[in-house]
Amino acid sequence: MRIAVIDGQGGGIGSAVIRRLKEEYGEGIEIWALGTNAIATAAMMKARANRGATGENAIIRSAAQVEIIIGTVSVIMAQAMMGELTPVMATAVAAAPAAKLLLPLNQENLTVIGVQREHLPVLIDQLIARLEQDFGLAKERNDV
Repeated sequence: MRIAVIDGQGGGIGSAVIRRLKEEYGEGIEIWALGTNAIATAAMMKARANRGATGENAIIRSAAQVEIIIGTVSVIMAQAMMGELTPVMATAVAAAPAAKLLLPLNQENLTVIGVQREHLPVLIDQLIARLEQDFGLAKERNDV
């Protein structure tokens, strides 16, 4: 399974997601770190993503090549992340055939009605549960 994690600015949210995915699934999944800038991509690569790419063209091309896209709701909002997420990026992510698992965290002037505010670790727990439920991902066994 190939999963893209998209983040911008400092890459902190994407890094936290990737660390947890690697803890749960190890090398059973391939994670692509797609950053809107080089700092975000580097941070996600440090979290053990398998591959990384930066910028508009990388996000446009890669979004069409993965089965799942993970990011905040901002990844489908033009001009989000202080303008780092271009309209073309937002359109490419939204139009990609991949399943999109979006965390309801953002710094934009957006409220999603019916969504409770949760801290990032709780949202990542919910993300992991959804991957197992909807995509049949099994946690890596660490039998020693």
